[in-house]
Amino acid sequence: MYDKYADFDIDVEAEQAALTESRLVVWLHLIYWYSVPALLKQWFDVVLTRGWAYGKGGTALKGKDCLWVATTGGTPDSYTESGAHQRPFDAFVAPIEQTAKFCGMQWLPLLQLHGAHVVSEAELASHAAELRARLIAWQQSESERNNVG
Repeated sequence: MYDKYADFDIDVEAEQAALTESRLVVWLHLIYWYSVPALLKQWFDVVLTRGWAYGKGGTALKGKDCLWVATTGGTPDSYTESGAHQRPFDAFVAPIEQTAKFCGMQWLPLLQLHGAHVVSEAELASHAAELRARLIAWQQSESERNNVG
């Protein structure tokens, strides 16, 4: 997104058109101050508008699946009561999950990778394989749903 919208001037019409055509929305990003990076927050603000994504007449995303793929710089131990962040990572999930649900989307189980900048190549490959497996499983499930009835 930063390559496409370095000036934060998001093409709302194009983004909404892409979402309209999609059945799966994937929010993939690093965690920045316990939330999404600034550009994704801007994207939420200008793309997920009242009357389009939520509110009266706002049903464009209703029933679409939403997968959140998040990476952190902290280790799993840092997301404990005794860790640097003093809370489990699940404590930071609610705002993102509620954003999807408020727009009528189906929330899929979170995929997260802690310590993304220090994990081994094998751990990174394993995480990538998990993401790939989830996307393939979703695609197969979607095909089966579309072939029923």
